[in-house]
Formats: sequence, structure tokens, C-alpha cells
Amino acid sequence: MTTPAPRPSEGPDALSLVVVSLLKGVVYREDNSALWQSLLQLQARVRDQVSVLGMRLMLDESEGHAFLRQRSEGEGTSELPRLIARRQLGYGLSLLFALLRKKLADADAAAGGGRLVLRRHELQELVRLFLPDGTNEVRWVERVNQDIERALEMGFLRRLGEEDTFEVRRILKAFVDAQWLEDFEQRLAAYRDQLVEKQPGGVE
Repeated sequence: MTTPAPRPSEGPDALSLVVVSLLKGVVYREDNSALWQSLLQLQARVRDQVSVLGMRLMLDESEGHAFLRQRSEGEGTSELPRLIARRQLGYGLSLLFALLRKKLADADAAAGGGRLVLRRHELQELVRLFLPDGTNEVRWVERVNQDIERALEMGFLRRLGEEDTFEVRRILKAFVDAQWLEDFEQRLAAYRDQLVEKQPGGVE
């Protein structure tokens, strides 16, 4: 006789665990299936709880991740102190995120949403296409590696068993949306124009 799997708890401790986990960062189905099931069962109550704090629950069952997003004043609430700090992204990190977001889109189109795994040298090569002539190679590699470490800290990359192998986490799709990409591509086009003007023979 097969013993049925226990149902996730719906008590106050389970609700507290889910809310606290969300306040600490992204909750992934693959990392903690019991916590994920509790979140699915308690999501209505979770939305009520985080709403008091001026936040919204962003839950994507198909991708298997959930996180909290600060509600803006335009969403019918007065401006509250931010619990989730805004992160200022430099050009290099923004470029890396935009390129990875496109790689995810390409992977989805080709393989129906499989895992995207890249080696460190592949990440570096993605960015190298936008490297201006005359750039110090050693310093450039250091900057790219720093951006990779930032992406790891922010949860958009996950280091796999090998030191220089990374999975691009699909949560990136929720943060880098079509509007973000369009705005960044406009800035990137302007940046390319500036590079052309600075090259020998460029437009004066």
C-alpha cells in the first residue's frame, strides 16, 4: 500500500516561513519543493500579507519561481519606505543581462525552454563583440569577471559543479522584460555611434 505524500502545512508557521523566505529573496520550486507547495496553497494569504508591506507577489508557476516586487505609488498606494532596495546597474552588467536575456529567448525558440548553461569563456565572448578597439585586455577580463560575480550574487546565474560553468536562471526573464530591452538597446545604439565617431576615419 502506497503512503500518500504529506500535504504542505497551512498553519501560521507555514505562512510565516513562506513570507520570510520571499522577503529574503527568490523562491525556486527546484530548490525547495515543500516550500513551493506551501506557497501555492497559501498564495492568497501571502498576497494579503505582503500587500500590507506595499509589495506584490510575482508568482510564475510555469517557470517555477516567485519573488516580491515593490508596489509603486501609481498602483493605488501611497509611497512607502522601500523594503527592497533598488540596484543601480553599470553599463557592463546591463549589457551582460541584455545578452543573456536574448540567449534565453533563443534557447526557448530552439529547444522549447530547456536549461541554458554557459562556460565562463562563452560569457566573455558574448560581451567581447562590444569591446572597443584599444581596450586593455587584462582589465577588461577583470571587469567581465566582476560582472559575472555580481550576476551570481543577484541570483541570475548559478554556478554548477565545475567552477567555470554557469546556468542562466530563468528568473532573469521576469526582471529583464521587453521594455527594459528596448530602452537598453536604444542606449546601446547611442554608445555604438560614439565608438564609431572615436575610431580613426569615423564621422566627425
